[in-house]
Amino acid sequence: MTGLTTHVLDTTHGRPAAGVALRLLRDGKVLAQTRTNADGRCNAPLLTAETIAVGAYRLEFEIGTYFRGLGMTLPDPAFLETVGLDFCIADPAAHYHVPLLVSPFGYSTYRGS
Repeated sequence: MTGLTTHVLDTTHGRPAAGVALRLLRDGKVLAQTRTNADGRCNAPLLTAETIAVGAYRLEFEIGTYFRGLGMTLPDPAFLETVGLDFCIADPAAHYHVPLLVSPFGYSTYRGS
């Protein structure tokens, strides 16, 4: 499988983060905009074999809105309002999976499979 996918996990509650709004950008231009499903994943790849290309990309996740939507009280502004992940694609024939593990006060990411 070639393309780009993501997955958001809510480490505060120990479950997938459903309903997180996210954007994929390249050179400041929005390439894709969607929300995570009940499994914390997008219903379709953000980039496919036809649209993936070598270069720098940015994923932006609206984390403050997500946690407020769960009824959590956050500072105003939230410590993490939008999480931005900058990464590069070197091999357009490969699959890139960029998970986000997030709480209101921290996050981590890695290149998954």
